[in-house]
Amino acid sequence: MLNKVVLLAIPGVAPFEFGTICEVFGIDRTESGGPAFDFTIATSRPGRVRTSQGFDIVMENDLSAAADADLLAVPAHSVDEVDDEVLEVIRAAERRGAWVLSVCSGAFVLAQAGVLDGRAATTHWMYTDKLAREYPGTTVNPDVLFVEDGNVVTSAGTASGIDAALHIVRKELGAAAANVIARRMVVPPQRDGGQSQYIDTPIPECKSDSLAPVIEWMLEHLDEELTVDQLARRALMSSRTFARRFRAETGTTPAAWLNRQRLVRAQQLLEQSDLSLEQVAARTGFGAAAVMRHHFVKSLQTTPTAYRRTFGERVPA
Repeated sequence: MLNKVVLLAIPGVAPFEFGTICEVFGIDRTESGGPAFDFTIATSRPGRVRTSQGFDIVMENDLSAAADADLLAVPAHSVDEVDDEVLEVIRAAERRGAWVLSVCSGAFVLAQAGVLDGRAATTHWMYTDKLAREYPGTTVNPDVLFVEDGNVVTSAGTASGIDAALHIVRKELGAAAANVIARRMVVPPQRDGGQSQYIDTPIPECKSDSLAPVIEWMLEHLDEELTVDQLARRALMSSRTFARRFRAETGTTPAAWLNRQRLVRAQQLLEQSDLSLEQVAARTGFGAAAVMRHHFVKSLQTTPTAYRRTFGERVPA
């Protein structure tokens, strides 16, 4: 069970990436039906820690606080060399099976600790070539939001750290818990790790030019068979133009986006209802329980039955 989360404050820490971990794990959201974590910030030398923006933050806890962490988070930072004590804390967390999460250039700290050897990983697209060059034992994917390899999760720049953190919450506590956090943070509840790091038009210039109305309609009709041709007609575009625009706005294809949203909806129904697997499959657009099971195993490495058994009883009344 994910309970104790420790965030490492390394000299040169980037305030935004540092803050995203604080926001996801450092707030008690039990009043909203969400989780509360035992959240601690630790550093190798308690006292003032200089950030990458030139101001200091004051830390009270030393690295002993990380000895029993269920999740150890390493944000971006601007310092090349890291204290050996920090690296050993990361190695120890990885050895005992705790989650180890990096945000942006925090991946370099994990690489220095040796926990990325033989693993797939990512970092901000500006630094992926450097990571691959300096740590050839790591398979670096430059195009994705985050990578999970065993108990180690590396994420790309800035907001993708939120995606990676919510991914861990979802795996440990279920979709409902992750959705409560996402709703309070006003961020998408789930962006798949395989989505592109950078999107051509993240903020449409004009609401009328955006696919948002079509995407909202897709979410309301997940139980139906939705083809690119049908969606393109609704958007008053050719199929080719729609597919190109959809990838530009979301970072993925219509089919992959639909599949991910159907999985999220199925997770919610398995947690919050007593519908049969066939009923859940029908309401989420998978059609049959066997098809839904295939997608659960492929994407979540578990079955719908096992997912319900794990998370179904954790939803607040």
